[in-house]
Amino acid sequence: MELAVLNTKGEKTGKSIKLASDVFGIEPNDHVIWLDVKRYRNAQRQGTHKSKERGEIAGSTRKIKRQKGTGTARAGSIKSPLFRGGGTVFGPRPRNYDIKVNKKVSRLARKSALTYKAKENEILALDAMSMGAPKTQEFLSVMKNLKLDNKKTLMLVPEMDGNVNLSARNLENHNVQVANFVSTYEILDCDRLILVGNAHEVLASLLNK
Repeated sequence: MELAVLNTKGEKTGKSIKLASDVFGIEPNDHVIWLDVKRYRNAQRQGTHKSKERGEIAGSTRKIKRQKGTGTARAGSIKSPLFRGGGTVFGPRPRNYDIKVNKKVSRLARKSALTYKAKENEILALDAMSMGAPKTQEFLSVMKNLKLDNKKTLMLVPEMDGNVNLSARNLENHNVQVANFVSTYEILDCDRLILVGNAHEVLASLLNK
């Protein structure tokens, strides 16, 4: 598959790039996509949820009433889960939600996601993206030139440019990521995938290890 290369003004440069068929043209595997997206989303969870059990509640441990003769159920500490302000039974505890996904499975998932993007013509090629200083408006003007200002985009760069990253950091619908570190979730979560420079070659070398 070949893509025409555009410049930051949205004009064709006369150049084109060829996307590797073993990365952008494989038979997609939906199950490995689900596994890798699940791994990514689980990793975003802090897992710091915690509720107090009866042994952690501040309060007296004295027996609040006699055992028999009250006509009501027996009760010990005021910290019992049966009383308001008491401890929680089987409440959440801090835990780690990370799950393991093999490297080959993760690579296949990213290849499958990239293949879907290629099939749906949601990939653009940009010759270069550099900025002299962090300017959000300048970044937005590039997106407008590419007619992507109303789309959710993911820009993959061969190596991180601090000014480009800072310019897009506060934008909700525009994300910049180094090609080596892109995840399956990020690929699927955008409307348009922008490949800057030789980002497609970086992806091919990474995913064909």
